[in-house]
Amino acid sequence: MVNSGLFCVQQRILESDETALAELYKLYYQKLILFAKSIVRTKELAEEVVEDVFIKLWCNRAEIGQVKNLNVYLYTAVKNTSLNRLSQQASQLVSAPFDFLNIELENELANPHELMITTEMMKKMHHAIDTLPPRCKMIFRLIREDGLQYKEVSEILSISVNTIDAQMAIAIKKISTALNINKPLKYFSLSAREK
Repeated sequence: MVNSGLFCVQQRILESDETALAELYKLYYQKLILFAKSIVRTKELAEEVVEDVFIKLWCNRAEIGQVKNLNVYLYTAVKNTSLNRLSQQASQLVSAPFDFLNIELENELANPHELMITTEMMKKMHHAIDTLPPRCKMIFRLIREDGLQYKEVSEILSISVNTIDAQMAIAIKKISTALNINKPLKYFSLSAREK
């Protein structure tokens, strides 16, 4: 959905249009779940976080007109809510046995572009992405899989565009090396950087 489309949805939510919230939910739910899961590490908690963000958005819809970029707002709200949940759980984890920790990550659903690539190549690519350092992996996924701009990721993660540029270069180099590619594929090009 282009920014003008998001602005229309934003205005309709401001006017208490529940169908606009449903549209926004449908558009962002899966992406936000994956983003939250990269922080909280469990699907169940990630789902709770995203649900809470949408509930809070609806409850505070009178202030939605003040939001300049709804895309950045949603990811930032998910990041902050995820970190708050982790903080709340920290004291419980100190006294609870570690048997309850779930650190497995599920593979995401393939998009049409990925379906064109062989299964073996995709396995190698996912393995290469999964072995990236955590911050590098998060940045790569936000830009390449969620389609965010460098500037948006910069705002969401509170880091500079130059840091994102450096992290993307690291990711592309490591993935290319893992896939035995001399030159990065067009899929990995740095065209997402917003000037």
